[in-house]
Amino acid sequence: MQITVNGETEELQEPAVNLSRLLELRRVESPEMVAVQLNGEFVDMTNYPTTFLQAGDDVDFLYFMGGGSS
Repeated sequence: MQITVNGETEELQEPAVNLSRLLELRRVESPEMVAVQLNGEFVDMTNYPTTFLQAGDDVDFLYFMGGGSS
């Protein structure tokens, strides 16, 4: 199945991939620090295990960054 992740086309070999598995496949070190958009809509982290990808889906990982003013 072909999807787009952060603007890059990716071919998934597994027949059924949920968002939790995609984070594993992409070796995201701190998934709790990543917001996921699926086809332009944010997905609640509690729904990652039950949100399965379909061919043609567009996924964006948005990483939270720490910091502050000086």
